[in-house]
Amino acid sequence: MTETTYWLEHAWLGSDVEPGVTLTVAGPGSPRAGRITAVHTGTPTPPPGAEPLRGLTLPGLANAHSHAFHRALRATVQVGSGTFWTWREVMYQVAHRLTPDSYHTLARAVYAEMALAGITAVGEFHYVHHAPGGTPYADPNAMGEALIAAAAEAGIRITLLDTAYLSSGFGKAPDRHQLRFSDGTADAWAERCSVLKERDHARIGAAIHSVRAVPAGQLATVARWAEERRAPLHIHLSEQTAENDACHAAHGRTPTQLLADHGVLGPRTTGVHNTHLTDTDIALIGGSGTGTCMCPTTERDLADGIGPAVALQRAGSPLSLGSDSHAVIDLFEEARAMELNERLRSRTRGHWTAAALLRAASADGHAALGWEEAGTLEPGALADFTTIALDSVRTAGPLPRLGAETAVFAASAADVSHTVVGGRHVVRDGAHALVPDVPKALAEAVAALRG
Repeated sequence: MTETTYWLEHAWLGSDVEPGVTLTVAGPGSPRAGRITAVHTGTPTPPPGAEPLRGLTLPGLANAHSHAFHRALRATVQVGSGTFWTWREVMYQVAHRLTPDSYHTLARAVYAEMALAGITAVGEFHYVHHAPGGTPYADPNAMGEALIAAAAEAGIRITLLDTAYLSSGFGKAPDRHQLRFSDGTADAWAERCSVLKERDHARIGAAIHSVRAVPAGQLATVARWAEERRAPLHIHLSEQTAENDACHAAHGRTPTQLLADHGVLGPRTTGVHNTHLTDTDIALIGGSGTGTCMCPTTERDLADGIGPAVALQRAGSPLSLGSDSHAVIDLFEEARAMELNERLRSRTRGHWTAAALLRAASADGHAALGWEEAGTLEPGALADFTTIALDSVRTAGPLPRLGAETAVFAASAADVSHTVVGGRHVVRDGAHALVPDVPKALAEAVAALRG
């Protein structure tokens, strides 16, 4: 059994930045393989045999909400104006062209881009299950398996949030675009995704696409499946006012109230966006311990609005972050946007500390994905961490003890120099160790999906 020792020039240890930290990781053959076994501060120079990581080392970042195939939309959907609903039509066109092979190729490149951005775990909100027209593949989970394999090859962890998507709206059958998303019923969805197996790098969770996409009488089936497995359960919630209006028309209540009525809310559930909420909704979400995943770069790109994250967190809802449509893959930007959006809305500053935003991007994001043992630099935690340079044109100048503030308010994904997952270098000196040319891989994968 071997150990690897890293020397961190500066490390964020959850509240403060410490200079000169050594971190030891158990090697293969150990029952604690890939986990941190010791953390020591006050080490001004690298000990013999230690690998130096210069800059600021943070726990690995968790991208709690991803649709990998949306990466193919970047820039394309920026042409002209339009709405969320016109954007959705373009998204459907890309979804229609996906096959297990092309999705694997694209997702591998997208997850490699995430690793380059310091992301060590992704929550993949996965609903493209079947062939166009709705015919199952020979392996009914071929598309999900393609995503799990892509994450392994890109070197990051994944929680596959297998998504129930059964209708096109309240009381409406799936339209032609959505047939490949639907299993017909929640019971059939549960039967299919029960076959999926967890692996060292992969966990299986559940998702309800939205209250408009799963009939109210079938919501409890999905929630029960997740509860029985103690698995995370995610849902797009009140992203659009149109969803709220339609829910009121169909059920006489808000989407949040509908979910509460059917036992969906709870500490393993995360509402994604949670944008257009009433005070009662906020109390229901916070009081049940339901999480909130904000995706500011997507929410602003689609003109969705600014969600009440401050009120939600005060009510008891843990906060996580996601890059969602991948208009940008940069968790530092997502964290920064949380605070800056709130400043614009309220015309006051200081809604979150930099440390609180980093926790949302790391420990709390991992917890939302069922990786509670990740997201911190402490003994027993998974050895997943990332290092940002402190000498780039964006990060040079501030005192190192202000590393958390530098990371959130100055750094970008371009400043990531190292990403380590399970004690293994996935990104070294800004280069991906497993996918040699990530830009080329992205360009080729996206080009293959163009109509």
